[in-house]
Parts: sequence; C-alpha cells; structure tokens
Amino acid sequence: MSSLASGVTVVLVHGAWADGSSWSKVIVPLRNAGLNVVCAPIPLTGLTDDIDVVASMVDKTAGPVVLVGHAYAGAVIGGVKRDKVKALVFVAALAPDAGETVADVLYRGDSHPDAPELGPDERGDIWMPDVGFDKAFAQNATAVEKAISAAVQRPISVKCIKQAVVEPAWKSTRSWYLLAEDDRMINPQTQRFMADRMKASVRTHKVDHTPSLTAPETVIDIIVEAVHAVAA
Repeated sequence: MSSLASGVTVVLVHGAWADGSSWSKVIVPLRNAGLNVVCAPIPLTGLTDDIDVVASMVDKTAGPVVLVGHAYAGAVIGGVKRDKVKALVFVAALAPDAGETVADVLYRGDSHPDAPELGPDERGDIWMPDVGFDKAFAQNATAVEKAISAAVQRPISVKCIKQAVVEPAWKSTRSWYLLAEDDRMINPQTQRFMADRMKASVRTHKVDHTPSLTAPETVIDIIVEAVHAVAA
C-alpha cells in the first residue's frame, strides 16, 4: 500500500454537527498506510463558504488528492473543482445535482421514525437535539461517544442546505459511495438514487449514519480502494 499511496493526500471533510475529530478512528490507520491525511475545518456557515475552505486546502497540497465527505459534506466536495482532485469518496453523503439544494435531496424520501425534527433558531443555525445523536446520528455508538458528539457539536447554518449547487465535480471525477443501510438521517433509498445517478462505485454496508465513528474499517477500506485507483 505505501508504495502505491506515495504522494497521495486524503482530505477528510466532516458533515453537520461535527468537526475533524469525527474522523479520529480513520486518520491514524490511513497515515500508517503511508497516506498524507488532513481534515478540512469547514465553518458550516454556507455551502459556498465551506467549498472555498476545502478548495483552499486542496490548493495547499502537493500531488493527487482524494476528497472524502460525510453526509452534508458530500455537497461540499462535489463543489470543489481542482485538477489535482482525482477521486471523490462519499460516506453516507448528500450529492445534489446542478440546480438542487442539500435540502432537496435530504428530504427526497421518507424520513425514518427516529430521525430528529430539525429547524433553524433565531440566528438561522440548526442544532441537533441530544436524542438525535442517541437514536439517529450514530445509534450504534457507545454511550460515551454519543455524549461527546452531542457536547462538541457545531450547528449548521440554514444557508448550507438552501444554496443551489452548480455543476458538481462528480460528473467529471471518478467517485465512490459508501451506502449506509441502517442510516436514520439520510434515507438509504435516497443514497442509492444519488450513488447511481453519479455512476459511483458503490459499497453497501449495514452501518449507521456515522460509520467513521461506529464502523471505521468500512470507511478506511473504501478510501484505500479509491487511493489505489488514483495511484495506479
């Protein structure tokens, strides 16, 4: 793996209500495999703001890049247009097409009965209630992991889910999709629709919405697969 991965950088992009620590179980195994790994600290203030941050990080890297996005961050990595980005990996992620918003695809299918009710506060920020972490965001996590996730959460601005996407990068960049069959935040049928639409290489697992936390090996495997394809 190390010889194939030489010079490849994996940029991990967290989703809503999270930060770079949501990738903590993925970072070290990828680094041990010989990859350069960085996490993009997106502000969650608007889709274009978040895209700009990731694009800036890509600009600072040398060599080929594999962009990885979880959930909301699928829309973010899809908005990064850089020649050095050789592969996109969507982890239970949203992938709006041109003219669509994150909200359009998020609410395309029926919601799970345990999905939390979400809405913006007076500042336009959307917070995840504690019950959402417990029953939907990462229902397979330990009690300690759920408590930490709830305590460190970062809200997402309503602007993030209401801004329309321009031509997405997945139309011209090879893509992989980890489909989470037990996802209670994003309908698995919607995930299948998006993955098929982008003609992604799909890997399906019985995991919850946040496999980087609850089933990191599945996330590592699909990233490594993308890296092998890029390096080859």
